Amino acid sequence: MAYTPSTAKTYTLHIPDQALTDFNQLLKLTPLGPQTYENTQTTHNYGVTYSWLSSAKDHWQNEFSWRKQEEYINSFPNYTLEVEPGINIHFIGLFSKNKEAVPIMFMHGWPGSFIEFLPLIEKVKKKYPDPEAMPYHIIVPSLPGYTLSSGPPMDRDWDLGDTARVMNGLMKQLGFERYLAQGGDLGSFVATSLVTGFEECVGAHQNLFSDLTDLGHEQPDPESLSPLERRALDHAKSVAATGLGYAIEHGTRPSTIGFMLSTHPVALLAWTGEKFLEWSDPSTTPSLTEILTNVTLYWFTGSFPRSIWPYRIYFGATAGTQKPFPYIEKPFGFSMFPYELATGLEGVLKQKTNLVSYRQHTQGGHFAALEQPQELWDDVEEFVGKAWSTP
Repeated sequence: MAYTPSTAKTYTLHIPDQALTDFNQLLKLTPLGPQTYENTQTTHNYGVTYSWLSSAKDHWQNEFSWRKQEEYINSFPNYTLEVEPGINIHFIGLFSKNKEAVPIMFMHGWPGSFIEFLPLIEKVKKKYPDPEAMPYHIIVPSLPGYTLSSGPPMDRDWDLGDTARVMNGLMKQLGFERYLAQGGDLGSFVATSLVTGFEECVGAHQNLFSDLTDLGHEQPDPESLSPLERRALDHAKSVAATGLGYAIEHGTRPSTIGFMLSTHPVALLAWTGEKFLEWSDPSTTPSLTEILTNVTLYWFTGSFPRSIWPYRIYFGATAGTQKPFPYIEKPFGFSMFPYELATGLEGVLKQKTNLVSYRQHTQGGHFAALEQPQELWDDVEEFVGKAWSTP
């Protein structure tokens, strides 16, 4: 039997029947709004289309089974742990009895959740069916403010350093004196904070690197880039030019948008579902069931207004005042997916990090763990082989 940390409590997800009944009634009564020129266009991107939202709402109301998805989530080992007073962190954990097992923490971002990593965990379990001998401990937390984790606190502000401190505290309380961090979206920022600020984190692997779409940074010579890198950078520039309206709203009016999207589930689906469609590779877009599962969990846990705090840092009143991350001296790895919002170019990463592993992919986008779970896991395994050393 696999090792289970005594400090963590096992957890079973179960949304109360009455909450589910109320949700279904609200979904039934929520109107879509009228068709317009903008929401009926297919050749111009003005946001989510009437056709998609109408179809998704119908599927959500008449075919989607939350209880089935709940059962799927509960098929994984879920835990909770109070890392700090009032900060209870949910996580999925695969624990090995192998004394040489490497602890790896995988971290999601917005508008995702730990659900993004379930297909990847399935790949790990299939490759290593014996938990007694598995060469890794896999930890997938819900970041503070997201889904089944608590926070942020209401009596003070919260920033990236707070989240990094809590994530490091989680790993320490689980008994890991050394570990590796992996992340995309917000998880990539947390991973960078961990690897540059906490001795326990001895290496980081990411699939998003934020500096490269900052117009204040010098852009690399296109002739020095591979065709895949040029394609990815062009996509990132396009997103920076036309796709950041949502972030400005999150950063400058989080209270208002928080109320708006906590009132009607269809509004939440339109706002966040658009991101799953727009930020993924068209050839590897997450399924409607995966999108609805994530959005439904956001709804039941009141996650949206709790989860957008990072945008105040980078798109609010203090935008542009943050100090850049220092050079990453510890081993760093990167997976480049062509539809990522902020891609990592090998030449730039070599200047900013101790790059030991870099892989380019022809398919995949922002939700790499959902879109390309096998490819991301293979990359992480390669990184572990180069970054981890027995003390």
